[in-house]
Amino acid sequence: MGTTQLESVPEPKYWHLKTVLSEALDSEFTVGEILPNERDLAARFGVARATLRQALEQLELEGRLQRRRGVGTTVAPPRMGVSVGTEQHEWPGAAGDDWQPVDCTLEVPPAAVAAALETGEEHPVHIVRRSRTTHGQPVAAELLYIARSSVPELSAIDAPSGAARARAVLRELQRLELEGQESAVELGSARADDAKQLDRLPGAPVLVVTTRYFAEGRLAALSVATYRADTCRLTFGDSGGVEIHSGPQRRAS
Repeated sequence: MGTTQLESVPEPKYWHLKTVLSEALDSEFTVGEILPNERDLAARFGVARATLRQALEQLELEGRLQRRRGVGTTVAPPRMGVSVGTEQHEWPGAAGDDWQPVDCTLEVPPAAVAAALETGEEHPVHIVRRSRTTHGQPVAAELLYIARSSVPELSAIDAPSGAARARAVLRELQRLELEGQESAVELGSARADDAKQLDRLPGAPVLVVTTRYFAEGRLAALSVATYRADTCRLTFGDSGGVEIHSGPQRRAS
């Protein structure tokens, strides 16, 4: 590869470099290909490595690049279609749910969750852990907090632990009549446990979808789902539904 020097521009240098790098990704690299190391890239474009890192981080945030443990920085595939919400409200674990239960424990939740569920800061709740994959690739991890009062008939004997326990909790939750749900989306950084499950580096950009489920006039369950920001795109439609998709031609649910 030859050497390309950047001209003086009024915009931040890393932002201009991001545009130049994006064009290079389209013309010189293929999906999954590993980029040269930072030293070589910085020399090619005549910039400091700090400037290069800023540009690479921005491209990762936009889903053009992926940083993988033990591999390096690779060209990312197109974002995948993953439905997040529909006009029809349903409990987690209902028919057609694409999430897979992993585990379920009885623990004291974070203070903010305890306050939302009105359980008291010292009272444990059911924490169901679930995962989601698309085309064999992990795209999301979820923590579902369920107040013990929402599943009063749950038997610890029938399903003491693991995925079976998670499925039992979800079955009991579905006995309640769902009165409504609300979702909010924000950009965040992957925590160590989420990063491991999603095959990302800690601190990688993620989309956090928080969903509140209401029954019997109160908040019965709270979901915090963490999606890989490099693989997912959110679209908000007039219906209020949310869908993650890969093509601009598809509409939100």
